[in-house]
Amino acid sequence: MHYVYFMIQKNRRPLHPGEILQYEFLEPLKITQQQLANILGITRVRINEITLCKRKVTTDTAFRLAIYFNTTLEFWINLQNNIDMWETFQNHKVEYNKIQPVLL
Repeated sequence: MHYVYFMIQKNRRPLHPGEILQYEFLEPLKITQQQLANILGITRVRINEITLCKRKVTTDTAFRLAIYFNTTLEFWINLQNNIDMWETFQNHKVEYNKIQPVLL
């Protein structure tokens, strides 16, 4: 086993930032996707695709969400990075497992 492997959840995909946005922010605050889009100055389609886990949270979107919801930029970026790393690992784990680490 490699060190990188232990940093990534093995059995289940991490929550997408869109799921967090929908269920932890929009629904409890009773904010529609259109309202949020208007507040953030972006399209409703962009918000919708994020909440459906069909679109990544970019740094631009992360800044906007962090400012509005009074969270950190890193909160949103880390959620997205967790998904990106998990998906990359799932797509290449056979190749990664063939790599022998150097012993220092």
